[in-house]
Amino acid sequence: MAESKTGSTEVSAAADTYPKKILEYIEGFLISKTLFTSCELGVFDVLLGSERPLSAEEISKAVGASLDGTERLLAACTGLQLLIRHQDNGQVSYSNAEQAKLYLTRSSPLSLYQSINYHSRTIYLCWHYLTDAVRDGRNQYEKAFGVSSGDLFEAIYRSDEEMVKFMQLMNSIWNICGKDVVTAFDLSPFKAICDLGGCSGALAKHCTSAYPECTVTIFDLPKVVHMSREHFVKEDDQRISFHEGDFFKDSLPEADLYILARILHDWTDERCIELLLRIYKACKPGGAVLLVEALLNEDGSGPLTAQLYSLNMLVQTEGRERTDVQYAALLTAAGFTNIRHCLTGKIYDAVLGHKG
Repeated sequence: MAESKTGSTEVSAAADTYPKKILEYIEGFLISKTLFTSCELGVFDVLLGSERPLSAEEISKAVGASLDGTERLLAACTGLQLLIRHQDNGQVSYSNAEQAKLYLTRSSPLSLYQSINYHSRTIYLCWHYLTDAVRDGRNQYEKAFGVSSGDLFEAIYRSDEEMVKFMQLMNSIWNICGKDVVTAFDLSPFKAICDLGGCSGALAKHCTSAYPECTVTIFDLPKVVHMSREHFVKEDDQRISFHEGDFFKDSLPEADLYILARILHDWTDERCIELLLRIYKACKPGGAVLLVEALLNEDGSGPLTAQLYSLNMLVQTEGRERTDVQYAALLTAAGFTNIRHCLTGKIYDAVLGHKG
């Protein structure tokens, strides 16, 4: 049988194409776990504490790992440009790259160590069931951890240890993005601020730093407030106070401005409107609500991070990431007007709606 010229051309074209992107995507989890493991073992912390580059043998002893495994891990981290490899008279040693020093060491003010820890030990396990989440259309706590997700935050805060891990995640995120979102709009007219679901208080601290005349009330579940007081917010900070409660059930403190940072993306549209109606009722005349979320493009084309986060909301919560138009619709349904949004250029953006 004669060979089809068209078919031959198509095979030839395919053979000349190297699927670089596809291969990178297939192996993406290898990169994540290399980073996670290096942080978990404390590789970057050991190097930070040394006055000179260290050999693989020195690092392996310091972190309590095999020499062979450590050598391979260090080589991969060098390939990822997280470590710098030095060679002197045939002796190989390693030091932290600047990004690793800033973001991967536990003692750095900009450390993402706790975020990495949460991704490795919680989110990574949930994503093992992404296929089931897509099929079922709901989160996967029961399969991943054997706990019911009937009460979402009972599942997320399923132990004191897990609660602290989640709060540390939030703390590290706002260390990186907090200033940008609270200064996306001029919030200085709002003197009394209520941070609903304020968690570790990191965003509240950014508010009091950016707006010296404001006070911030952190509203959260009683056990979260207890942990925040114990681990995150100093008692001598007179401008930050706490209010215990469930924002779907209990009375909200009166305020000029309510902040919902990474809150609405946890919930369905119906639950979002329910919460926003409660905020509108409690809000002082002339007040406002600030939403802090990763905004999707209106045509659904990106950003990729927000698209992936929306998948994560499927795996972990009842909600989704949304566009600024979708958030504006939720705010409008609750009575808010003069709605604006601001893209920060980082992961999280801001949407501001006013009470007329």
